[in-house]
Amino acid sequence: MRGTAQSIICLSILSVAAFISPLACKPGSSQSVQAVADPPPATKPAPPTPLAIEKAQLGSDTTWEPQWDQVVETALPPEMLSTQVPRDVRRFCPRFYQMDEADKRAFWAYFFQALASAEAGLNPRTNVRHTEPEVAVVDDVTHQLVRSQGLLQLTYQDQKRYDCNFNWEADRHLPLHDPQRTILNPENNLKCGVNILSNQIIDQHKSLFSRTSYWSTLQPGTVSFRVFVKQMTNPPAACAFSRKSPARHPSKEKTAQGEVLTAKEEQH
Repeated sequence: MRGTAQSIICLSILSVAAFISPLACKPGSSQSVQAVADPPPATKPAPPTPLAIEKAQLGSDTTWEPQWDQVVETALPPEMLSTQVPRDVRRFCPRFYQMDEADKRAFWAYFFQALASAEAGLNPRTNVRHTEPEVAVVDDVTHQLVRSQGLLQLTYQDQKRYDCNFNWEADRHLPLHDPQRTILNPENNLKCGVNILSNQIIDQHKSLFSRTSYWSTLQPGTVSFRVFVKQMTNPPAACAFSRKSPARHPSKEKTAQGEVLTAKEEQH
């Protein structure tokens, strides 16, 4: 009986070894199993902002591209889909905390589209040098006066501050509005914007709309904030946003939009 039991144990061990050995012998097999990537997050297309609708009607070639929704939605950290998002998000998305993750991602894609509408008129090649004393400072990376560039009007010094994929050493040899510039690349620009907003509302625990926001378009009481509000009137239906017309200041809105110069309009 003892010999029979040992034989059964030996046969069991050999069977297990025979099953495992092909996997062990196959080059990279164990690594392949461990390296299986997580499935991409569920996403939804964001609705167009009023400016995107207007540009589409005019046949403009500088408008929001559908693939930019994906860029934003897949770049979001988990915290921006959680209850850590400040409560003032409900100003434009009352049901944010009750929505599923796909709808939350679509909201943020719309949010950044509205931000790009107010900041750059949806033109990824927008490049502005400000002259106001409070913003006319020297960029830590370029050692030149700061230029706000791309869809979200960012700077090269954001590369260090927010871990953005900008390369001044490569870009400095390219024309100012060359789409090959890393800072004008929509994907780089938008991902950097996600990092900046995450730093504000998650890392620093500030409100979504704050007087100290990186963008003046998110600072309540400013002219550019009113321009942004005008672009936030068509968020995803899941937000259950009430489309009440905000107070309008036509002359001021025109002034704010006039500050955004396209690549064709700016002289340099």
